[in-house]
Amino acid sequence: MADPAAEGRRLSRSFGWLALLGTILVVAGLVGLVYTGVATLTSMLLFGWLLLVGGLVGLLHAIDSRGTDYFWLGVVVAALNIAAGVVVIRHPQGSAEALTMFAALLFLTGGVFRLVGSVVVRGPQFGWTLLQGVFGLLLGLLVLFDWPHSSRYVLGLFFSLALLFDGLGLIATGIGGRRIVSLVSEQQRVTGGFPESPGKDGHNRSED
Repeated sequence: MADPAAEGRRLSRSFGWLALLGTILVVAGLVGLVYTGVATLTSMLLFGWLLLVGGLVGLLHAIDSRGTDYFWLGVVVAALNIAAGVVVIRHPQGSAEALTMFAALLFLTGGVFRLVGSVVVRGPQFGWTLLQGVFGLLLGLLVLFDWPHSSRYVLGLFFSLALLFDGLGLIATGIGGRRIVSLVSEQQRVTGGFPESPGKDGHNRSED
C-alpha cells in the first residue's frame, strides 16, 4: 500500500509545477501585451509549425491506412495542412493580414446575427445577446477599418490574452490543489491516517 504522506508530497510537487507553468504563461502573456507585434509573428510561426507538423503526422497516418476508403482524403487533407504551414512560416506577415481580415469578418457576421436574433426572438437573455451583438459588430468594424495595420497587433493581442488567462487558471489550479493536499495531509496527521477497515467479526483489525 502506498504511503499517504509520500503520495501527498508527490501531488503537492505536481501542483507546484503546474503553478510554475502558469506563472511562465502569465509572464509570456504580459510580455506579449507589451510587444504585440512580436507576439503576432510568434503566434503565426507557432501556427505554421503546428500546421506543418500536423500535416506530416496526418500524411504518415494516411500512408499507414493505405488501401482504405479514406486514404486519398487523408492524403489531400495532410497535403493542404503541409502547404498551409509552409506558406504561413514563409510569409507570417501576409498570413497575419489574411487571418486578421477573416477574424474581422467573423466578428461582423457574428455581431449582426446576434443583433438580429436578439431583436427577432426577444428571449429571456435579450439584453445580454444584444450587448454581445453590439460588441462583436463594433470590434469587427474597428479591426476592419484599421486593416492592414491592425494585423500587426490584433492576433498578438488575442494570443497574449489567451496565454495570460490560461496561466492564471493554471496558477489558481496549482495553488488550490496544493492547499487541498495540505489540508488532507494535516487531517491525516491529526487523526493518525485512514481508519482500518473492519474485519468479518465487525471489529477493527487494529484492535485485534
